Amino acid sequence: MQDLMSEDILEAIIGSVPFSGREVTRGMPFVSRPPSRREETRGGVHDGILSTIGGTPLVRLRRFLPAARFELFAKLEALNPGGSIKDRPAQAILEDALRSGAIGPETLVIESSSGNMGIGLAQACRYHGLRFLCVVDPKTAPANLRMLRAYGAEIDLVTEPDPATGEFLQARLNRVQELLSRNENGFWPNQYVNRKNPESHYGSTMHEVVEALGPRIDFLFVATSTCGTVRGCGEYVRDHGLTTRVIAVDAVGSLIFSDVRAKRLVPGIGAGMRPPLCDLSVISECVHVDDLDCIVGCRRLVAREAILAGGSAGGVLSAVAKIQDRIPDGAVCVAILPDRGERYLDTLFSDEWVREHFGDVDHLWVGE
Repeated sequence: MQDLMSEDILEAIIGSVPFSGREVTRGMPFVSRPPSRREETRGGVHDGILSTIGGTPLVRLRRFLPAARFELFAKLEALNPGGSIKDRPAQAILEDALRSGAIGPETLVIESSSGNMGIGLAQACRYHGLRFLCVVDPKTAPANLRMLRAYGAEIDLVTEPDPATGEFLQARLNRVQELLSRNENGFWPNQYVNRKNPESHYGSTMHEVVEALGPRIDFLFVATSTCGTVRGCGEYVRDHGLTTRVIAVDAVGSLIFSDVRAKRLVPGIGAGMRPPLCDLSVISECVHVDDLDCIVGCRRLVAREAILAGGSAGGVLSAVAKIQDRIPDGAVCVAILPDRGERYLDTLFSDEWVREHFGDVDHLWVGE
C-alpha cells in the first residue's frame, strides 16, 4: 500500500502520527467481534459505547413558539454518544460491512464529511480498531477537526473546490476516489448512496418517534444533506400508512431542491448536488432557510428553551416558524435536531463571527 501523502504535509494538516503504508491506527486493536447491538444488561448497563446510540429523548418545546396553538416536540440527536444523528448511519454502515466481510483488520475506511458523519465513523472505527481517514474541506469547523483527531482519525484536507462545479463536496468525493484507487484495502462507506443510511432512520429514528408519541404525527421537520434521514423517515411514514407530512428543510443555495447555487456558511444542511438517496415521493414539501435563519433559530432555542444545538437544528426550527400559520390548531409536530451546539461556539454562537458576516443582527434574539 502506498503512502497517501508525504509525512511533512500530513503532519502539517493533522499534527499527528505520519500516515504510512499498512500501519494500524494506534489504540484499540482490531477485534473480529460481533457487531454491537442496542441491548442493555441488567441494571441498565450498556455493552460498549456504540450500544448507547439511539433512544434519544423527545422534548416538548413550550417556549420556542409561545403563541403556537400546536404541539412541538424536538428529538435531541445531540445526545447520541458522538453528538449527532450521524452516529446512527455510521454504526449501521460500518457494522453491516463487518458482518459481510467487506471490512477486515487491514481496512482503511475513507469517507468525505464536513463533520458529523466523520465524527460518527471515527468513533465507530476507534471502537472496532479500524483506521479511518476523513476527507474534509476548509469549511469544516475547527472543533470538528479536533474531535476527529481525538478519536485517532487521519485527515486529508481538500483546499480547492471542484473546478467544474465550484463545490467542495464534489472535490471531496473526487479525492475519495483518488485515495481508493491507491489503496487496495480501502473501504468507502459512501453515505450519499449507501442504503444503510436511510435504513438506520427507518428502523430507529422514526420508529422511536412513533413509539413515543403514537401514530398521529401531523408534521415531521427534517434537515436535508445526504437525505438519509428524510428518506428513512419518509419511507417509514409511507410503509406504515401514517398521515404525517414530511417537511424537508434545505439551505438556500443548496442544489438538492433547487438549481440556484449560492454561498453557504452553515455546515450540515444542504448539499452541492441532489444526492442519489433523495426520493421526492416520500417528501411532502421543502422549506428553504438561509444562514441567518439557522443562526436566529439556534440563538432563540438556547435563549427560550436552554437547548444548545447546531446550525441545522436552528434551520429546522426556523422552518417550523416560517409555516406556523399553516399548521392547524392541535397538530402534533416533531422537529429532528441533528447535533450539538458546542461545535459552533466559534461561529454561530460567536457574536464577533456573526457580526462579521451578517452585521448587527443581535436584536433578532437579544432580550429573549
